[in-house]
Amino acid sequence: MYEISAGVRSTRNKDGGIVLDIKRGKIFHLNGVAALVFERLGLRRTRTQIVHEISQEFDVSTEIVENDVTEFLESLQREGLVQGL
Repeated sequence: MYEISAGVRSTRNKDGGIVLDIKRGKIFHLNGVAALVFERLGLRRTRTQIVHEISQEFDVSTEIVENDVTEFLESLQREGLVQGL
């Protein structure tokens, strides 16, 4: 499971989303799917749950979604926006 780091805030809109790292003063722009993934992290969904939900919502194979979600979560972790538990 991943947890959003302290000092990180986010918002979604029709174009995707924005993540703000208050401690470092950095802003990250997310596309629509990335914003959905980040939102679900805030709802304390596991990676597996997120993959399943996105796969069903967009009718895409779980293998493709799993690769993309895993890559995205790793990039969030590298940026310090989430922590793996």
